[in-house]
Amino acid sequence: MRRRVVIHGHVQGVFFRDTTQRLAERHGVAGWARNNSDGTVEAVFEGETGAVERLLSFVHEGPRGAKVESVDVFDEPPEGLSGFVVR
Repeated sequence: MRRRVVIHGHVQGVFFRDTTQRLAERHGVAGWARNNSDGTVEAVFEGETGAVERLLSFVHEGPRGAKVESVDVFDEPPEGLSGFVVR
C-alpha cells in the first residue's frame, strides 16, 4: 500500500522528518519525507498495510515538540520504492 501525507501545524524544526525516517526503517516502510515551503511536512509511505498504518498513526501525533493541527492523507498506487530518505 502507498499513502502520501501532508502534515499541517508546528511540524518543522522539531525533528519530524528524522523521527519519521527512523520509524519507517524500523517498520520496513519505504518512501520519503520533506519540508515544504508553506511550513508543512510531506511524506510518502509504501509497504505492508500494518506498517504503513503505524506511520500514519505517528504523523497524527508527531515527535515531542510538534503540534499537529491536521493531516491530509492520499491513496496512491505503489511505485515499488526501497529505503526511506529525508529530502
